[in-house]
Amino acid sequence: MADPRPVSPYLAGVRSRCPRCGEGRLFSGFLQLAPGCERCRLDYSFADAGDGPAVFVILIAGFIVVGLAVMVELLMRPPYWIHAVVWIPAVLAVTLGLLRPFKGMLIALQYHHQAAEGRIDRSER
Repeated sequence: MADPRPVSPYLAGVRSRCPRCGEGRLFSGFLQLAPGCERCRLDYSFADAGDGPAVFVILIAGFIVVGLAVMVELLMRPPYWIHAVVWIPAVLAVTLGLLRPFKGMLIALQYHHQAAEGRIDRSER
């Protein structure tokens, strides 16, 4: 059953755990969302992170890697092939390393704030 203590959506998301109980796995693959929590039986069909995680990761990875590449270029002026050998794997490592935690955190925040798709209220006032 679900734990009565509140679960931090940030901690649960970064650890890729269930946003309700903080114990069950959120993903069945690298980025494939599990159908539900094996602990508290929360159905994950509500979750739709969309492109949000990719946008955050691209911005953060770009800031880190481009900043370091510019600093290396200004301080050491290595040949371009050195930049390619160093920064292409760095971009892959940073983006792949951050993508899953960011997706988990956005899904946990979506659950925590009960976010849903926007709808137009057509009721007469």
